[in-house]
Amino acid sequence: ARSEGLRVVAHAGEEGPPEYVWQALDVLGAERIDHGVRALEDNALVERLAADQIPLTVCPLSNVKLRVVDDLKRHPLPQMLERGLFVTINSDDPSYFGGYVGDNYRATASALQWTDSTVAQLAANSIEASFLGDNAKRQLTDEISQVISPVR
Repeated sequence: ARSEGLRVVAHAGEEGPPEYVWQALDVLGAERIDHGVRALEDNALVERLAADQIPLTVCPLSNVKLRVVDDLKRHPLPQMLERGLFVTINSDDPSYFGGYVGDNYRATASALQWTDSTVAQLAANSIEASFLGDNAKRQLTDEISQVISPVR
């Protein structure tokens, strides 16, 4: 993939142990981890992910559906943010698990009683974690700022 100019992303750390995240980073050279919620079980891994600001694309509604977490109100996202992890909110096979990206944001923000500021930061994280060019990232970030600023 890399030799063809593609970026390397891996599913790891949702249903599998933190070791799978280590392997995705060290063996595959992944620059973004899809899921990664179980990384919290390994302090050294959390330190690495935070230091390197490796994006974790967290899918809260599928985490509940797959019983990775029992209840959205007890999702580890707040702990992930507190520990300095670079997380984003995403959907995961919406037709199968239910919930598109907006649904994941709304349900999670409601369950965890997030402020608009937290939601805006997660949206900004999503843009930064994307593989868009710098100009497109800047434009989207500006659009979020224009929408959120009047709400604050």
